[in-house]
Amino acid sequence: MTDWKNPPTLFIPGPVKVLPEVLAQLAIPTLGHRGKEYSQLHGETVTMLKKILHTDQNVFLSTSSASGVWEGSIRNCVQMDEKILCTMCGAFSDKYATVARANGREVDELKVDWGQAITAEMIDEKLATGDYAAVTMVYNETSTGLTNPVYEISKMLREKYPDVLVFVDAVSAMVGLPLHFDELGWDIVFASVQKAFAIPPGLAVFAVSDRAMEKAKTVPNRGYYFDFMEFAKSGAKDQTPTTPAIPQTMALHYQCTRLLEEGMENVWARHKTMAEFVRTWAKSKFGLFAPEEYASNTLTAVKNTRGINVAETIKAIQEKHNTIFGNGYGKLKEETFRIAHMGDITIDDLKKLLSWIDEEIE
Repeated sequence: MTDWKNPPTLFIPGPVKVLPEVLAQLAIPTLGHRGKEYSQLHGETVTMLKKILHTDQNVFLSTSSASGVWEGSIRNCVQMDEKILCTMCGAFSDKYATVARANGREVDELKVDWGQAITAEMIDEKLATGDYAAVTMVYNETSTGLTNPVYEISKMLREKYPDVLVFVDAVSAMVGLPLHFDELGWDIVFASVQKAFAIPPGLAVFAVSDRAMEKAKTVPNRGYYFDFMEFAKSGAKDQTPTTPAIPQTMALHYQCTRLLEEGMENVWARHKTMAEFVRTWAKSKFGLFAPEEYASNTLTAVKNTRGINVAETIKAIQEKHNTIFGNGYGKLKEETFRIAHMGDITIDDLKKLLSWIDEEIE
């Protein structure tokens, strides 16, 4: 029987390993969420997030998973009679389309096989019809370990389709991969803190462009919990519209301070180094699921070319070392397995995990 009070070290694609000093932030006595102390905490955190995301526009905190901002982006920035182009290359980009339809919007799919990337040329061909008000993308597809070429895509969008709003799910990308929000010309980007921020789940970070905020003013029935106008009104007072996850915000403040001290270029380089280490191992023992040119720097989806029993291997390592990595997601279960290398995971951590996998398979 597993013991939830003695949790395993996590190499799943989120939540990931959390440092003791980060956990300590969650134990700081709580604040009144409408008091000046919380406003100071919130304001300082948002200021740091703007530096991390390279934006002078709007950054908000939501007590939710990032999945909530799927819905928020659609309800706030797409009229009922407008059409959305959803780019789909895996489980989570597929779900973005599902959420758009669940909110009554018309969706066209730009869909490729899992493990393949969405390219600028594909999007260009679809948008050339002039039919779309917005396009959705996933920066880093967590189900397949694939990073879409979002900088190339965004350059094309800025040059050829400047009026199309751009919504980007960066759940397993934010912090671990380069993200220059203003330069990219995106309108909404969002992530959860349990990925590369390396904080226990319960909080989402999202940035919204000024033009998306203006669009939201014209859209009726935006809902309540994710109404961008409410976030802006509260944000002007360094507050949130609903009760915030105060402990996670304290931890986020701590992690943002560390990230800026390290420097974002160094943070991205550190993630790349870890990724290259895992990819080298994966290629020598198995294979990569995603084409190497699009392989993620925050998690690797290893192609199970040797036909090992992934579930049994995960179980064995958990029993022997109280450590787990990720099975394949959805239809890729047993066909792949996934190893996270983001946040506060280190090369030394990865060396241990990979040696344990080697022991089990050899």
